[in-house]
Amino acid sequence: MGGMRVLIVAVGSRGDVAPFTGLATALNAAGHDTVIAGYEMFAGLVTGCGLKFHALPGDPRMLEAARWQRGGTGPLGAARLIRLIADQMRELHTGMLAAARQGTDVLLLGGLSYAGGYHIAEGLGLPSMSLQLAPVAPTRDFAPSIVTARSLGRWGNLAAGHALVLLGGPTLAGPVRELRAELGLPRLSSRQAVYGRMSDPAWLVFHGFSPAVVPRPADWRAGAEVVGYWWPARPEGWRPPQDVETFLNAGEAPVFVGFGSMSPDDAARAAGVATAAARQAGVRLVLQAGRAGLDVARPADDQIVIGDVPHDWLFPRMAAVVHHAGAGTTGAGLRAGVPAVTVPQIGDQPFWAARIAALGAGPPPVRYRRLSVPVLSAAIQDAVTRPSYRTRAQALAAKLAREDANAPVVAAVNRLS
Repeated sequence: MGGMRVLIVAVGSRGDVAPFTGLATALNAAGHDTVIAGYEMFAGLVTGCGLKFHALPGDPRMLEAARWQRGGTGPLGAARLIRLIADQMRELHTGMLAAARQGTDVLLLGGLSYAGGYHIAEGLGLPSMSLQLAPVAPTRDFAPSIVTARSLGRWGNLAAGHALVLLGGPTLAGPVRELRAELGLPRLSSRQAVYGRMSDPAWLVFHGFSPAVVPRPADWRAGAEVVGYWWPARPEGWRPPQDVETFLNAGEAPVFVGFGSMSPDDAARAAGVATAAARQAGVRLVLQAGRAGLDVARPADDQIVIGDVPHDWLFPRMAAVVHHAGAGTTGAGLRAGVPAVTVPQIGDQPFWAARIAALGAGPPPVRYRRLSVPVLSAAIQDAVTRPSYRTRAQALAAKLAREDANAPVVAAVNRLS
């Protein structure tokens, strides 16, 4: 069995790239040669883990800013998001095609990169698979994760999923048709261009979240699997910052607050609310600046502002975690077995926030637009004093510990060798 040259296309923000560092590490350990293609700003995230990186054109900050400005939840938010992505697809297709032509045997397509990546693989005669961090295919079990966290009923959920397909098809089809023409492939209808050829059970779609968090819908087609979370790799030679280690050892387990790679216009207000809420709740605070730019000028003795620290090291030492309910951060909190206070903002974040509450691993979500000191303080107090949240989170952590999400993908690539 010879090793395969694997290209993982990871288009999106940090949370869309980090999980694939762990998967790439596992593929390399199995004898393959893996490259992750993503936006240039994530080169250090990938190469810091000892992995190969290929830069793609574009910048997720433009996409994130537009999502924030125009609103990113509900049907209109989903439609706007699809249009924004379509605007970037042409240059992404050019970059993906160039990367795939640099000696690739198999394409693993993260997120929406499948829309063009599937056709690039077809045009170059390469096998491909889809890697999804959130559920995307229509199902009766729940509405599309980027549209609403509420169930619309079994038929309503399915109808909403198909409506999103119809909504996205014409918007995304233009760049895909142009790509197929460049590759010398036959012209397809809008629906076929974006979705039609991908309904074959032989085309594998791996979903990187735990079936303990979202069970695999029974009405999904064969070949669409839910395998568990892909955990980010640790940077090579990483050591805990001394000031963070000292702070953690100096008192009771603190509460973590971080909003990931989002870019709220009022980051200063969010940081102020977080610090005041922690003080009112009587807990020590670890505030992660992140791309949201959360910071305070002079933290109190029982508060610390940190940079990028691996969640698998930090979260198990927390009394609770307050976060935006991105897919990866949601998984990291559950993996650590700690209660979560979710503050969802856009996209699929309300979906994951609702899952945490439904699973009993944290209090009801606090919508970002309603974030205030009294509301956040009450949620933090609830999270750290109600034993059932931690009990349920620890039970989920035990299930997650038994999952190996890398193994099915590695096995699928091995079969191609």
